[in-house]
Amino acid sequence: MSNPQEFYKQQIALHNTSLKKVKKKLAISSLIRLLVFLITITILYFGYPNTQIIIASIITGSIAFLVLVTRHSNITYRKDKLKKLIEINQLELDVINDDVSTLDPGKEYINTAHPYSHDIDLFGEHSFFQYINRTVTLAGGKKLATILTANAISNIEQHQEAIKNLSKLPKWRQEFSAIASLVTVTVSVSTIQKWLQNYTSFVPKNMRFLPPIISAISLLLLVLLFLNSITFNMFLMWLFVGLGITGTQLKKINILYRESNQVKDTFEQYYKLVDKIENTVFDAPFLQEKQKLIIGEKERASVVLKQFAGILNAFDQRNNMLFGVLANGLLLWDILQSYKIEKWIAANHNKVAQWFEVIAFFDAYNTLGNFAFNHPDYVYPKITTDNITLNAKELGHPMLKKQKRVDNDIIIDQEQFFIITGANMAGKSTFLRTVALQIVMSNVGLPVCAKSCEYKPVKLISSMRTSDSLSDEASYFFSELTQLKKIVDKLDEEAYFIILDEILKGTNSKDKAVGSRKFVEKLVAAKATGIIATHDLSLCEIATELPQVQNRFFDAQIVHDELYFDYKFKDGVCQNMNASFLLKKMGIV
Repeated sequence: MSNPQEFYKQQIALHNTSLKKVKKKLAISSLIRLLVFLITITILYFGYPNTQIIIASIITGSIAFLVLVTRHSNITYRKDKLKKLIEINQLELDVINDDVSTLDPGKEYINTAHPYSHDIDLFGEHSFFQYINRTVTLAGGKKLATILTANAISNIEQHQEAIKNLSKLPKWRQEFSAIASLVTVTVSVSTIQKWLQNYTSFVPKNMRFLPPIISAISLLLLVLLFLNSITFNMFLMWLFVGLGITGTQLKKINILYRESNQVKDTFEQYYKLVDKIENTVFDAPFLQEKQKLIIGEKERASVVLKQFAGILNAFDQRNNMLFGVLANGLLLWDILQSYKIEKWIAANHNKVAQWFEVIAFFDAYNTLGNFAFNHPDYVYPKITTDNITLNAKELGHPMLKKQKRVDNDIIIDQEQFFIITGANMAGKSTFLRTVALQIVMSNVGLPVCAKSCEYKPVKLISSMRTSDSLSDEASYFFSELTQLKKIVDKLDEEAYFIILDEILKGTNSKDKAVGSRKFVEKLVAAKATGIIATHDLSLCEIATELPQVQNRFFDAQIVHDELYFDYKFKDGVCQNMNASFLLKKMGIV
């Protein structure tokens, strides 16, 4: 759809209509459950003390009530999913209107030592991560952060195809997100994997055969009680025998229950997500490869995960006091479920990591597909092997509103270096972050905010934001030198696109001018490609000596005693600075 906003409005309207119908079904379901309960109680009241009537009514009523509870739960699930789908579509409308307040800013991924993420506001409040992130699993959010910071330049066209494919499946993506959102998961995937790998079985071999034997005897005794062949006291004594057997393993069972209960929600969530992935036809080869990792030759991952989720839910029924007493006394319920859990872990603990990785991958790529869907006017960079590193027409920052954004053209060859000068607030830093983000987005496979774009993949490294480190007793200047040293060392390993903003700020003007010149000469000698922004016009002189260096600038003009910026990227050196004007204008001097 070419108009995402209209799509989201249509989806909200459709889901609201469906929600009204589901709420009516839910009300009817509640009434039926109440009637069944009242009928059962009535039969018990008038049937007392007839043992046959009491047992028959309890069994029949319990089965009927269980069926109705299951049906009611299914309807409730549909209601909750519809509400979540409405929330998802409303969120997209909010983001279109610049409200990202409810989105995760990814503060835990802020890393000041990363080659570029801190410089270009990749994480944190009002960051690119917050703007695009729609992941719904803990592992998915971590995977997305990894993708954005990987600085990988391989298989970009393959990633583009995957993102294009998912961008065309908005309903599928929203279903995936809604399903995941209905379960609150607080335990990390790594914690679950560690538990599965290190788990030690405790159920004795002889105990594994007892539950079916005890259950068969219990059923026989229940029939005999129904036929008045045994007394209720005899049946009660048998119940205590079962409880005594369970009690011998109770301490270990409680530990297993505590551990398994922590992961129950994760498996409840993940089997549904895997099922969603398995039953979808993807066109992109990259998505097909990931899909194959969860579709085994003998059994699908969703079936295996659903089985485990069912066991964990069954184990959780011990919390119901009445059920717990009867089930453990007559069926050795806890021992049976413990054995099933141990059997499942032994058979599948080595497969879980791969299945979880696939879910994290699709969760992260759903975010990338959602971003592409939301920006139908963006273009996928044409990957080239030419000498030109970047040739973009009307390149803009994706987080700036289209009405206010000023787009610029840029062509920079391989091993070419731009020195950008300009007045304060003229747009230098924004332009640097725009180019940097374009490189990151292109390497990930995302479409970029441009009319057209040709791009030769290159890794990114920057030095734009440096701060003191009091804990490390490092001065601002030393911190900056450390970052510049990292850049030089990286260039010895492979090619990088380098973005620098006003380097050597921690020293005096003369020393800064000499040092900046020597550093640019060093980068040019190392055949680096990149951009440096500076207020030091003397640095521009190097362009007359080194053909690899070219001057560009952003201008500022004073019109009717007011500053005017056009934010356009121009050839040459800036001649109009504005610090003195601003000091006077604001009455500071």
